[in-house]
Amino acid sequence: MNKLIKLTATWVCALTFVLLASMQLGAHPRFQTQELALTTAGTVKTYACPMHPEVKSTKKGTCPKCKMDLQPVRETAAPVTQEKMVASVAVGETKKLMIPDVEVLDQEGNTLHFYSDLIKGKTVAINFIFTNCTTICPPLAATFARVQKELGEKVGKDVHFISISVDPLTDTPERLKSWGAKFKAGAGWTFVTGNKEEMDKLLNALGASVSRREDHTPSVIIANDSKNVWTRSYGLAKISQLVELIENVMAGKEPTTP
Repeated sequence: MNKLIKLTATWVCALTFVLLASMQLGAHPRFQTQELALTTAGTVKTYACPMHPEVKSTKKGTCPKCKMDLQPVRETAAPVTQEKMVASVAVGETKKLMIPDVEVLDQEGNTLHFYSDLIKGKTVAINFIFTNCTTICPPLAATFARVQKELGEKVGKDVHFISISVDPLTDTPERLKSWGAKFKAGAGWTFVTGNKEEMDKLLNALGASVSRREDHTPSVIIANDSKNVWTRSYGLAKISQLVELIENVMAGKEPTTP
């Protein structure tokens, strides 16, 4: 009887040892990584720069190009469609965006077709604003104003500025005109609003659509449509850097990162 008790106790200890060892192995980083890979197969959470979508990381941090905080995104194994590809233009790429020729209103209330009237065959600098914004939009407009001053007579002739409202339900042409006047927007600087459904199509195509207007990207798209040169840059970069980038794009040169 005593032998049986001792044998049973030995088996219990051995089983306990095996269970504890298994638990310790499961806690090891290597095994945790394998488990994570299994539970997240096909759906991996990553972080990307809102300005430079090609900059991605599996950890939080800042973009090495523009120093903006990386934002969480969720990528899936679903195939990339052409629409997704053309909506992502990184610095240095010369892939042309597929821009819908939607009807828009400028700050004077004129009805325009966005692509054919404002983009086709031109060099443009585009940013995104809304008139009720009290954070990033005023600095973006002030930067455009300073670049406008530096470029002088080239604005409206060799390059055209466009500010697109991300809040078309509020931003009427009158509001945009009044807001632009605060920053001394001159000839060659067009403010754009319109029907929300049409504006949503436009913002989606330009990669600027967001669920909350406050989260819109502080980027600027600079493009030479006639030479098929398109690039994004940080909308609050140094004035001299933005001027140089615009002049390079005007000349059809490969863009560099401000």
